[in-house]
Amino acid sequence: MISACFHRDAWLVGAAGAAIVGVLSSAPAAQENYLHLNPVVEKLSQGMHVFGVSTSDLSLQNARALAGDPSIDYVYVDMEHNPLRFDELERFIAFLVASDKDGIIERGNAQAHPAVFARFPPYGREQTLWMVKHALDIGLMGVLINNIETPEEAENIVRTIRPRQLRSSALPNPPGVRGTVICGFWGISSAECRRRADLWPLNARGDLLFWAMIETKEGVENADAIAQVPGVGGFYLGAGSDLSSAYGAEGPDDPEVAAAFERLLGVCRVRELACGGTVTPANAALRMEQGYRILNFGGANGGLTAGNAAARGAVIAAGARR
Repeated sequence: MISACFHRDAWLVGAAGAAIVGVLSSAPAAQENYLHLNPVVEKLSQGMHVFGVSTSDLSLQNARALAGDPSIDYVYVDMEHNPLRFDELERFIAFLVASDKDGIIERGNAQAHPAVFARFPPYGREQTLWMVKHALDIGLMGVLINNIETPEEAENIVRTIRPRQLRSSALPNPPGVRGTVICGFWGISSAECRRRADLWPLNARGDLLFWAMIETKEGVENADAIAQVPGVGGFYLGAGSDLSSAYGAEGPDDPEVAAAFERLLGVCRVRELACGGTVTPANAALRMEQGYRILNFGGANGGLTAGNAAARGAVIAAGARR
């Protein structure tokens, strides 16, 4: 059924891609002011908050539901705790593009809604090159990497994501290792892809994001150095099971875990780095006060849930800048 739906809607993907190219070439705003294709980058660059959800549901129905909600800026596909399904990830991105045709026309711009990120099984110290490269070629706009513990690990991820730079580049470092750069379903020319397929904020015109997940004692101790690695676009935080277990604690209320979490938040504030994670109606106001700019409303499988909507309402009530 999924395959049949995919082929049935394949022509819509092509139509959406054509619309994207048309909007890029004809919209006055695109000519006068640079427009990021990645809505998360666009909003973070303007000091705004970004809204998102996570999912393991790569169905057409879920894609249509998420693309139909203009408040959702990104969806990250959890492939750490679920099967590593690149074929289904590719179809999911295609479904989202096909489902956003009306949105492209209504917005009058070429941004992806929502942008697709993914989280993969390897830790920062493990080999991720082939996995990240393949996902980026499909059309991913952001990557979350687990257990980043050192600045060297963070720089390795940056190099994995960045394309090789031309001799004339004003931003040669950290040097990228990707050769041929493909932008999948971005719907842009190869030349435009080459200009945009780089990491923000290292490259102010880049449309790719790398969010480091800090989940161990060593990562917390090195957080300030990690935050200063060019190409790191944010910290995705969680005081839940991984960070708690790293301190031998039962949960996030443990004093040592709470202190580690506050230390990470402090690094974000000092380095002006976008940080965030999952929020609930109960902690939304606190997380906003602590400086969260990346706001995830939890799992959305089969469309947005009542819990997702309640968390979104709570952060809006707490003053989210949109």
